[in-house]
Amino acid sequence: MKMKGDLIMKPSRLLGFLDLALGGALFLSGIYVLSHPREGLAGVSLFYGILAVGTGIVDLIFYFKMERRTGFGPAAALVTGILSLLAGVLLLFQPAAGVLSLAILFPLWFVAHCISELARLPLIRWSAGKGYYYFSLIINIIGLVLGIIMLAFPAACVLSLPWIAGIYLLLLGLHSVVLGMEKIISNW
Repeated sequence: MKMKGDLIMKPSRLLGFLDLALGGALFLSGIYVLSHPREGLAGVSLFYGILAVGTGIVDLIFYFKMERRTGFGPAAALVTGILSLLAGVLLLFQPAAGVLSLAILFPLWFVAHCISELARLPLIRWSAGKGYYYFSLIINIIGLVLGIIMLAFPAACVLSLPWIAGIYLLLLGLHSVVLGMEKIISNW
């Protein structure tokens, strides 16, 4: 695969740029949600649908790349990729149902995504070192706890969704940006 000039882009560097782009989108969406908390949930539902589809695609790419390289892929990445895609498609094509189901789908997505990221931790520790390992561990444990709390209290989830989602999207965006930069720098 070629980039500008004669530079050849390695596939893992390309995945780093995808993580970087996803992280930027997640971070910007977190800022938007926090700065416009009174916007209707329909707009937020549509926006999360787009992000869920993007996250699902990245998880599936990770699964297939790992399976090709190692002979097996982390099943959590496959499951969360499929769940993210399904949630995203529902939110995109049925916005009214998306608003009503956001109280369940969003926490399930939180939990599924955090479990997927926690399943990747051994690989992250091996490839990125202890600092990023602990950063990822803490962010994903916080997300897992938030997801479980939102599942336990769906009414509170709907009322506080913009704030919880905004903060967590900022953390997810930061996580993806750091991971993307690590992949790009290590493969430069």
